[in-house]
Amino acid sequence: MVFSSFQFVLVFLPVVVAVFILLQRQGYIVASSYWLIAASLFFYGWWNYLYLFLPLGSVVCNYWLGRRLADSETPNRRLLILGIAANLGLLGYYKYAGFFAENLVTLFGVPLTIPKIALPLAISFCTFQQVSFLVDCSRKQVRNLNFRRYLLYIVFFPHLIAGPIVRHHELLPQLEVPRPMSTRWPDLTWGLHLFALGLLKKTLIADMLAGYADPVFGAAATGTAPSLLEAWGAAFAYTFQLYFDFSGYADMAVGSARMFGIILPENFNSPYQAANIADFWRRWHITLSHFLRDYLYIPLGGNRAGHVRTYVNLVLTMLLGGLWHGAAWTFVIWGAAHGAALAVNHWWRDFSQSRGWTMPKPAAYTLTILFVIVGWVIFRAETWAAAQRMLGGMCGQTPFLLPRELTFITAWGGSLGELAVTTTRNLGNLPDSQVFVYAAALLVLCKVAPNSRQWLEERGFGAPEKLTFARCALLAALLAVCMVNLLAHNEVFIYYVF
Repeated sequence: MVFSSFQFVLVFLPVVVAVFILLQRQGYIVASSYWLIAASLFFYGWWNYLYLFLPLGSVVCNYWLGRRLADSETPNRRLLILGIAANLGLLGYYKYAGFFAENLVTLFGVPLTIPKIALPLAISFCTFQQVSFLVDCSRKQVRNLNFRRYLLYIVFFPHLIAGPIVRHHELLPQLEVPRPMSTRWPDLTWGLHLFALGLLKKTLIADMLAGYADPVFGAAATGTAPSLLEAWGAAFAYTFQLYFDFSGYADMAVGSARMFGIILPENFNSPYQAANIADFWRRWHITLSHFLRDYLYIPLGGNRAGHVRTYVNLVLTMLLGGLWHGAAWTFVIWGAAHGAALAVNHWWRDFSQSRGWTMPKPAAYTLTILFVIVGWVIFRAETWAAAQRMLGGMCGQTPFLLPRELTFITAWGGSLGELAVTTTRNLGNLPDSQVFVYAAALLVLCKVAPNSRQWLEERGFGAPEKLTFARCALLAALLAVCMVNLLAHNEVFIYYVF
């Protein structure tokens, strides 16, 4: 079930939240957990209920392995390796069997026939979560294991399909002792506004930009080389489509979870304001970056074995991170390019600091965003040949064609506008997403609970007098437009395919 659908927004989410609050208000705390589990399984099974057996079987096996690893007096490396191999083997079969078979046939002429395999929803994200759980159980970092809480930890519907990737220590403790109902109203208010903001990002911005990017990338996939402005316009459009699509999903996921009093980790922090590629990965898909760092980069040796080994570890980490996104050479190349960029960034940092050099900030920002845009072109292209056509168009290899350039000038200008809004913090007093959500949520909260003013000020939320009804009115108006827009556009989130 897609977050940006009438079924979810108007039926599923309101019903699940209302029943959950009712059960908690009546004191049925355990029953409210089972209600969330049942709702999450229904959410997943909406696509195809037969695929429910796969995540449920995986949860049972990983819970059993986790208990064995946590209860053993000494680290059981064989059992841990078996568990990791089983999870990665399952992911490999569903996601990469066809890819490797095609390459074996191409390279060696091996007569392999692999039937078309449907990719189960959420298998990539669930695999990462369960691998991290097994590793932490082996490290004796997991306490008070309970199957009900573990099942809810894995299948909890806000983060189930496309993240954020939640670690056990971030969610399991929140499921142990539910908070009293007196604190639910701020959670519900904050969650509603953040969910609404994510819906706006998705339906009003990301889906609109898809109309500019998809035709050009589609034409490149069929052999048509784009012109200069077409290529750059599509590249800019996809750069911001991906950001608003994925960050919109993250906002909706975090907002949905907050309605139940559960706090999910932040997944984006203005990534296109990064001054270098390392800073970009500290801001983009933050939970994935943390996972790759803690469970791949550091176990490979991190930066503990000298500069050359550090560079190799960075490239390997990002190479595997790229492959995780999909079974295609474009993802492999994209990951390797980012790994190489991180290695160069580390080298330049050490080299420049030893000489007292500093790159001007405008140059650093420009270089970073240009590299990111070129990377997204490779990421989005259906094949490496299509990526080459797009990159060739961006380099001006296609002759200048005035009608095609004029047709695409609107998209190019619109994308540059999005760039200005995203990279400027206080453009025209426009608050960023966090400020907007807090302002709207606190305004509503203070109006219905005037006594909360002192409580809010003591916790650093700022004086409510600075808030205006205009922001809430704007949000309500945009929500109405958003729902109308769903009638014409109901695109699946980009990261659902991963």
